[in-house]
Amino acid sequence: MSSVIVSMLYKVARKLLSVPGVLLRRDTAKDAELLVLRYENAVLRRQIAVAVRYEPADRLWLAALSGLIPRRRWREFFPVTPGTLLAWHRRFIAT
Repeated sequence: MSSVIVSMLYKVARKLLSVPGVLLRRDTAKDAELLVLRYENAVLRRQIAVAVRYEPADRLWLAALSGLIPRRRWREFFPVTPGTLLAWHRRFIAT
């Protein structure tokens, strides 16, 4: 996949993620769902013995989602370091 196409896909993904209905929904069910998913993620991370290898599509989505969360909280949510997220972001923005 050429870098121009990847860059364009990344930018479209960022735009699509900026207005999802889940951001507009502020209720207990959403908060509970997030807590369940965080707990499940923590359990699964404890069970893996090898480092996870992210595919380009995984990197694209994680980098795009990082724009929705304040940078100071990235360590709480993402399985990679903030520096890695920024590197992925720069790579996808580059044309």
